[in-house]
Amino acid sequence: MGSGANDEGLSRAHILQAVDASLRRLDTDYIDVYQAHWYDDRTPIEETLSTLTDLVHQGKVRYIGCSNYPAWRLTEAIWTSKNSHLERFISYQPHYSLVNRAEFERELADVCRQYSLGVIPYSPLAGGFLTGKYRRDKIAESVRAEGVRRYLIERNYDLLDVMETIAKQQGNRSISQIALVWLLSDPIITSPIIGPRTLEQLEDNLGAVGLRLSPRTRKLSIRLVNRKSRITCKPQISTT
Repeated sequence: MGSGANDEGLSRAHILQAVDASLRRLDTDYIDVYQAHWYDDRTPIEETLSTLTDLVHQGKVRYIGCSNYPAWRLTEAIWTSKNSHLERFISYQPHYSLVNRAEFERELADVCRQYSLGVIPYSPLAGGFLTGKYRRDKIAESVRAEGVRRYLIERNYDLLDVMETIAKQQGNRSISQIALVWLLSDPIITSPIIGPRTLEQLEDNLGAVGLRLSPRTRKLSIRLVNRKSRITCKPQISTT
């Protein structure tokens, strides 16, 4: 990525260059979903959407989505698509997990629900924190650990304790599976984006498929993280 006006952002010139470069690297004729990963406050949304619309009409892109847009910019984009008869975003990719909730839940969730956007959260395991590998008495000294240091607070450690209890009661599931199932149990979520580094991690992540937390358990896992001693009933989980 360069520093010129057409070397980054969502200008028409840069989008066209980036899509053609992606098609060459992927050795394919089209991209299923092309996402704008960050909003660009230097480019009018009409320019971005009209360019993406042209790419859909050309067959290079089938659908478009976005990520990391604040709620008002996402709403602006949806209304611009409607009023200007342009392709609209069909998906939204938020930074969302059990330890990073407010960013999505405060406003964006309502926008996605109102306009029927597919929601595909990234970092659903919070950089590895929600696997349970970082505990009060076990903090790895590594570059990756630096990326999760902001999550190393008492409330989140309490959350891991609650998740571990739920996991054990459901046949010794892993903490990471409970973190993924917590997302999948919300009807608004289409699919979390996983990033396994090994076959073992992939198999563990796939263990969340077909499981759903009951609404009551999903709420308990949040409401009682700071008061674990008050959990008085066995969490329930259902299979689908």
